[in-house]
Amino acid sequence: MSRTSEITPDGLKKLEEEIEHLSTVRRREVSERIREARDFGDISENAEYDDAKNEQAQLEAQISQLEERLRRSTVEKATKDTSAVGFGSIVHIKDQESGDSRKFQIVGSTEADLAGGKLSSESPIGAALIGGKVNEIVKIPAPKGLEKKFKITKIEAA
Repeated sequence: MSRTSEITPDGLKKLEEEIEHLSTVRRREVSERIREARDFGDISENAEYDDAKNEQAQLEAQISQLEERLRRSTVEKATKDTSAVGFGSIVHIKDQESGDSRKFQIVGSTEADLAGGKLSSESPIGAALIGGKVNEIVKIPAPKGLEKKFKITKIEAA
């Protein structure tokens, strides 16, 4: 049973572009590698041919996975309401213990990229931030029964 996942319009566009690139440009490149390797002669003992065929299988598997992810995606428009954190919001938070400040956009799980500032709405922090308001302290359970506290300092529309 496959579950649907939320995705932003921007995330949908990037996913479609990646599928298009892999399905056209990369497929042609791999096909060309296979053709060149076949020209080396006997394919039964041809390491280049085997390598190119393995690359083709990996590429096709990657395309299939991305297409399945696309089928399971539901496009959610980013909220324009900045009074509370919602899907698509850009939220600025401050760690109440360390004083570190960070900025994240709340996105679907398939778009999440912590290093890129995209936080899944399904993650513990993302889920805790949803519905939060400016100057509110959000508590997130951490391992060993501890609790992290973040203050929402700003909410922006994406």
